[in-house]
Amino acid sequence: MNLFPLILTAFFFIVMLIIAGWGLRRTSDVHDFFLGGQTLGAWILAFSYGTAYFSAVIFVGFAGKFGWQFGLNALWVGIGNALIGSGLAWLVLGQRTRRMTHNLKVQTMPEFFAARYETNGMKIITALIIFIFLTPYSASVFTGLSYLFEIVFERKVSFTVVLTVISLISFIYITCGGYKAIARIDFIQGIIMLVGSLLMVYVVAKNYGGVVTASTELSAKLSERIVTGEIKSPPWFVLPSVVFMTSLGVWGLPQMVHKYYAIRDEKEIKRGALITTIFALIIGCAAYFTGAMTHLMEPEKIPRTTLGGVNFDQLVPDLVASHLPEVLLAIILLLVLSASLSTLSSLVLVSSSAITIDLYKGYLNPKASGWSELLLIRLFCGIFILISYLIALFKPAWIVSLMSISWGAVAGSFLAPYLYGLFWRRTTKLGAYAGMWSGLLVSNGLYWYWFITESPADAGVRAPLAASIAMIIPLIIVPAVSLITTPPKPEIIQKAFE
Repeated sequence: MNLFPLILTAFFFIVMLIIAGWGLRRTSDVHDFFLGGQTLGAWILAFSYGTAYFSAVIFVGFAGKFGWQFGLNALWVGIGNALIGSGLAWLVLGQRTRRMTHNLKVQTMPEFFAARYETNGMKIITALIIFIFLTPYSASVFTGLSYLFEIVFERKVSFTVVLTVISLISFIYITCGGYKAIARIDFIQGIIMLVGSLLMVYVVAKNYGGVVTASTELSAKLSERIVTGEIKSPPWFVLPSVVFMTSLGVWGLPQMVHKYYAIRDEKEIKRGALITTIFALIIGCAAYFTGAMTHLMEPEKIPRTTLGGVNFDQLVPDLVASHLPEVLLAIILLLVLSASLSTLSSLVLVSSSAITIDLYKGYLNPKASGWSELLLIRLFCGIFILISYLIALFKPAWIVSLMSISWGAVAGSFLAPYLYGLFWRRTTKLGAYAGMWSGLLVSNGLYWYWFITESPADAGVRAPLAASIAMIIPLIIVPAVSLITTPPKPEIIQKAFE
């Protein structure tokens, strides 16, 4: 067994737990636990945003699948994530989100919808969508991370053992530390991700003659495989839909929007936009470049499924494990571990807050004490991790599809009502409801229609398209319904936009 990666990983876990202990002593209520007291600056939040954006799914699933299918054209996904999903998102949403959530005195996306549209029903629906559909997303992160650990440790440590250890560590550091600790751990993880990504590209490319030579060879190899029929050229809509889904979709994901709530002041937003754009550009392009490099692997080393097809989820882990020395392999392991744990922490915080703040405190027991509320949100953090763990135990195939379904359902439901709610005073409650339900029904309806009428594989290929359509249709429906329904009360608009 490779001992150095094991020792480095153990040291990393110890550091995380120490910071979590520090956060435990500085977390006195749910506001501290969920938003870190709204005292965080641009560097901390930009890294927290970037590390939540990228997880094991991008390195293990997305980079392998789309790097193999599209070669260097997959870099467009990383570029879109940086420019649209990071920089533009901060500039467009950051200031308005922080200002309006302060005006409405809300902490979560369900609370925002309830206050902006004057309906507790939307709070309940939103909270349930978050908890139900972010759980498989979290499970996909657990699955991808456990795959990588298995390969790095030469399958001498079982998938179940790795999954169990990671779940326990996640439970301890998230439930103890809260967002004050998580954001600082994210910053450390972000530095590891930057260093690891650059080293990964350098070493892998060097093994194939350098970036220019390797790029030329992999493009030729991809063309050859398409001509010979070894690779079936994906439909034209796949790449644009992946770029759209992963770039604009984050505008409606509550775990990403959460970062804007915690900004110390509005002056930090432009600085944060620049930092997170550079961060995302490096991480995204490094991941998809490495995924494209899998074309240069020896044919006998290309991982296969039981049916003989390429196992996309193991392409990048196998490539990295076969070319990197033990020290660098340990750094790459920390890279993916950091990306995954930061994403998991964001998912767990948002999902547990949906149940605790939005359902329990906001609807079932409005007079709940601060102590009981803090205890409950920690309890639901554990429940969310446990459910994700149980799903991941089944080793769900095609973690890319699993993530696409989650993104399609959540972003399709929330993007249009959230965006119009921020910027258009005429957006009505019924318009928001129509947009939310249409996004949810389209994303799930299209995927399962293709799953039943075509095949699971075809549904997986089209999952990003289903997610993209589910985001676009509500952008049309919300204003159409709002224009023919009763306008919101002037006092609510005044309070929200003042």
